[in-house]
Amino acid sequence: MEVGTTRNVVIVGSGPAGLTAAVYTARANLQPLVIEGELSSTSDQPGGQLMLTTDVENFPGFPNGIMGPQLMMSMREQAERFGAEIVTKKATKVDLSASPIAIWTEDPDAAEPDVTTKSLIISTGASSLMLGLPNEARLLGYGVSTCATCDGFFFRDKRIAVIGGGDSALEEALFLTKFGDSVTIVHRRKELRASKIMQDRAFKNEKIDFVWDSAVVDILGDEKVSGIKIQDVITGEDRELAVDGVFVAIGHEPNTGLFKGQLAMDAAGYLVTEGGTRTALPGVFACGDVQDHVYRQAITAAGSGCMAAIDTERYLASFE
Repeated sequence: MEVGTTRNVVIVGSGPAGLTAAVYTARANLQPLVIEGELSSTSDQPGGQLMLTTDVENFPGFPNGIMGPQLMMSMREQAERFGAEIVTKKATKVDLSASPIAIWTEDPDAAEPDVTTKSLIISTGASSLMLGLPNEARLLGYGVSTCATCDGFFFRDKRIAVIGGGDSALEEALFLTKFGDSVTIVHRRKELRASKIMQDRAFKNEKIDFVWDSAVVDILGDEKVSGIKIQDVITGEDRELAVDGVFVAIGHEPNTGLFKGQLAMDAAGYLVTEGGTRTALPGVFACGDVQDHVYRQAITAAGSGCMAAIDTERYLASFE
């Protein structure tokens, strides 16, 4: 990355959305620069959440599945093959108030940005909220998951625990009943936060049972999940529950802190787009989980990355 240069397009984020956008903009001869993030950042993981995933079996074109990190490295190599430049840096500051757009990757207080760009594609994704338990990170991908749609198939005829009490948790639990032998929802309170219709569906499902007023304080297992330790939040009593899978469904947080006060966001902090991937600011586009809190799949993120690239290409072409 040559400091002080103005690029045609800069892509911030390198998950399926960002790398797909890089492939398309590179093939359009726009010489994209991808600021992929840093390995030390939990909310700016190069390669996105798939870097923390083991088997991916629902991405088209891989009948035998593919490891998440392998898929992302292949997408990265494909983008570089067509001329995308990828730098392992974290965007620390963005100024969208003027054209060209200014981006800092080092000192956010520096007088001059590290790079400026005619257009910007935001694909910083979203981070799954976690419980913060030591064994949770260690067993992620080995029985611990944050996505039932992605991993439910691997728990056929298994005992599953879902942590949470909102719509997302119940949606995950209901989906997992298609595969698991039993699904136990563990919730800190006596009442669910989910909508009435979702509660009714869960209560009527014979495969779902509930553990109320309880918090998960540990996840058990050496090489894979064997159970959870739960604590009664009223009595303080601990007990263990044998399960083969733990799905953490306490929500997601979009990685939009860099753009607060500059771009419109919904109540949950996701970027607002209209007509595809366009934001309210000309030349600024958003794709993937940073603006999608409904589907949150690798394939939908990749699809929106393609859309953002085409929208960007047309935007730049309008000035020729």
